[in-house]
Amino acid sequence: MIHFTKYAEKKFEILNAHKVFITREQVEETVKLPDKVEKKGRLTSACRDGVGVVYKREGEVIKVLTFYPIKQ
Repeated sequence: MIHFTKYAEKKFEILNAHKVFITREQVEETVKLPDKVEKKGRLTSACRDGVGVVYKREGEVIKVLTFYPIKQ
């Protein structure tokens, strides 16, 4: 199960205000099928198709902390 923190939910609005549009599906797909993964302590960052996601795994739940656009 993928859970978005309050900040991650707000991040959609923040990016939209800057005319950067990332969908919830893109974020979920980046977590499920990443092109690149890096682990930093308890946090994991994943990249795919111009989207970067930082998340942590808590048991069966993946908590998306933030996401951002990246250059390909």
